[in-house]
Amino acid sequence: MDASTVVAACATVIALASLAVSVYEARASRRHSRLSVRPLLELRAGFRPGAKAGLQLVNAGLGPALITGSVLTLDGVAVGEFDEANVNLIREGLQTVWPAAVTLGGRSILATDYDRFLLGVDGYDAEVHAEFWHLLRCRLGLELRYESLYGGETYMATWAPQPGDRRCGEPGRG
Repeated sequence: MDASTVVAACATVIALASLAVSVYEARASRRHSRLSVRPLLELRAGFRPGAKAGLQLVNAGLGPALITGSVLTLDGVAVGEFDEANVNLIREGLQTVWPAAVTLGGRSILATDYDRFLLGVDGYDAEVHAEFWHLLRCRLGLELRYESLYGGETYMATWAPQPGDRRCGEPGRG
């Protein structure tokens, strides 16, 4: 082997190594870009006396969320999508309160700083709103499927009833 063949072989190896590093960096950059705008939806319930209370949806991630589907359940039985008609069916079952609702019919886009009560009452009072508390803690379930604006992922936020709570056996308690 002469010197020019060795130099050519080394140059080829260096070029291939450089190409491999470039491909790796491009993939890492794309992955970082996707993660930097990933939504993170959380469903939580809050019952502070005197304040707005209920089931709250928060986007705690760094990008907007595209809701792709939802399942609303009552007592473990699927009611359907979390839309106005199904939420009204749930609210009609309440005798003492008609909570305000924000529904997510179809494909909804939630901004990065989204923070709303999906079902809520103003001026929460444990005695007055005991039936509402019982609905959210012991009977109502919600599953939201969503993705980022890049698409192709399947993320999920869920709210599940907690029938094991000792207060769930007593609808008048809250």
